[in-house]
Amino acid sequence: MTQQELQQLDEQGYVVLNRFMPEEFLQALRSRVEELYRQEGENAGSEFRQEPHARRLANLVDKGEVFQQLIAMPRVLELVGHVLGPQFKLSSLNARSADPHSPEAQPLHCDAGALPDENGYCVCNTIWLLDDFTPANGPTRIVPGTHRSRQLPQDALDDPAAPHPEEIVVLAPAGSVVVMNTHAWHGGTANRTDVPRRAIHSFYCRWDKPQQQYQKCLLRPETQAALSPELRRLLALDDPMNDELCAKTTSMSGFMK
Repeated sequence: MTQQELQQLDEQGYVVLNRFMPEEFLQALRSRVEELYRQEGENAGSEFRQEPHARRLANLVDKGEVFQQLIAMPRVLELVGHVLGPQFKLSSLNARSADPHSPEAQPLHCDAGALPDENGYCVCNTIWLLDDFTPANGPTRIVPGTHRSRQLPQDALDDPAAPHPEEIVVLAPAGSVVVMNTHAWHGGTANRTDVPRRAIHSFYCRWDKPQQQYQKCLLRPETQAALSPELRRLLALDDPMNDELCAKTTSMSGFMK
């Protein structure tokens, strides 16, 4: 981590690692994501959430070693740890592809509807750009500094879907990674182009907070058995709290909606 990166993350709430991914890794992600969209068809994303005007994928840790590599990149985890502190875990790993000519932007929001608490920040998202983020193709917008506001946009704004006078859009080439303190107000914008805009979202939370998608429940036994101790810890697979949650779960859809 550089001092400039840390300062921007502290003050603005986000930092961009330009062209972070090696080309071979970027192409492997693109190939596997498109393969999954074809294989899963209309069920794509159904383990977590489906969305009008966007293609979604969920539970990606279970769907390829390339995704397991993604969630554990040391430089990215260092930045996530700067936001959340030393004890954190993967909350979810999903893909989102904004459809061509998607009609509207997402409302500004904070991930998991979370506010900082007495222990500090508890959510941090990373966006892995599979395509260039341009002004026209639906890049993420963020209102810098709002991670320090201790307010949710729906409580502070008349219309969270409207443009905010202080928002910026994150523009970067494919292969870049955005690390964002997602207590900051942010959302996707409309894709006004003729092609999809693809990204992967690797979302982390502080250790004492619940995961957005309980990896212990989602990952197949054979996937779990093949994971390194480091990945098992990052996924909280041996956390007794998750054993209890999975034992109480009677259907996959019941706890993920």
